[in-house]
Amino acid sequence: MRAYTQLTQEQRYQIKALLKMEHCQTEIAKVIGVHRSTVSRELRRNRGQRGYRPKQAHQIALERRKKTKPRLRPETWVLVEEKLRQEWSPEQISGWLKKFKDGGFK
Repeated sequence: MRAYTQLTQEQRYQIKALLKMEHCQTEIAKVIGVHRSTVSRELRRNRGQRGYRPKQAHQIALERRKKTKPRLRPETWVLVEEKLRQEWSPEQISGWLKKFKDGGFK
């Protein structure tokens, strides 16, 4: 399984060029090396009244990326790193954090 990566500005320009040459989304996905659903999602999210514009799409994506919040607070990462240094397994850490969060430790 491949790791998730976001589209680059270059890939967005490739999408625009391939759309202009009337390639289908599946062909575009193969050329830029992503799943066809990625191309579909990109076009759905970033198509404006004047069609797909890669520069504008990239700016929108960067703004969306800034709005995301980390899943774990920095204090929680400190606890996780401490347990990893003590050679705890991820499963042990996860279970410990659940108990900690539920008030099991006082």
